[in-house]
Amino acid sequence: MYRFLLTRQWVILTLLVLVLIPTMVELGFWQLHRHQHRVAQNALITKNLEADPVPVTRLTSPGHTVPRSDYWRAVTATGTFDTTHEVVVRRRTSRDESIGVLVLTPLNLKGGGTVLVNRGWIPAAADQMSFPKVPAPPGGETTVTGRLKADETTGASGIKDLEGLPDRQVMLINSSQQSQLLGRPVLGGYLELTGPQPADGSPETIAAPDDSSIGSHMAYAVQWWLFAAGVPVGWIILVRREKHDLEQAAKDAETAEQPEPAAA
Repeated sequence: MYRFLLTRQWVILTLLVLVLIPTMVELGFWQLHRHQHRVAQNALITKNLEADPVPVTRLTSPGHTVPRSDYWRAVTATGTFDTTHEVVVRRRTSRDESIGVLVLTPLNLKGGGTVLVNRGWIPAAADQMSFPKVPAPPGGETTVTGRLKADETTGASGIKDLEGLPDRQVMLINSSQQSQLLGRPVLGGYLELTGPQPADGSPETIAAPDDSSIGSHMAYAVQWWLFAAGVPVGWIILVRREKHDLEQAAKDAETAEQPEPAAA
């Protein structure tokens, strides 16, 4: 009675089941790995945010690629802001998801060297060709604190680096690009300003990264694995139901073929 499994319909269904099971198992492991990555990243964020600040020159230098282990590391820098070479980074969002620009100001370090400082978000100008009105940074020699970040690239951020932009407008925060524009070495990566806070709240400083949420990846992983376990169970139920229906149809046919009893 299981010969129906060799029919075209059941062969296709069985092959589909055999494909779905490993696919769902793999999707479960993919979500598990995303969960593990998020947990590890949260631990790294917490560790680096809570670490005592160190001079930025201790962690980076011109041409240096900031490793993931140093992302969000608390750093300090002392120097003078170079507003002449200040640029804005287009198409960035504020804490309430408004579209505007980030203010990127070089800080000429005491003792030599330059580091880029992301001072935060401001609204864009009325038209995209104009340079917005940027609040002035502290004048003279100042000490700032911030979170160390790696240079942005199109590959890592997904942001397309457009050409032909208006003067002093960029798409990416990249020390190599700014080094070419400035004509002098710039420390690799950049500093995301945390202090001193602007007196009037502008630019709006970048919020600290979330180190508490782990998302729903583990729940999704368990869900995929439950689906993977449920597929063969469903297949077995369908097979047994088909077998029962065929047996019942055979009995009904046999009953219908039996002659009626002769009348007395």
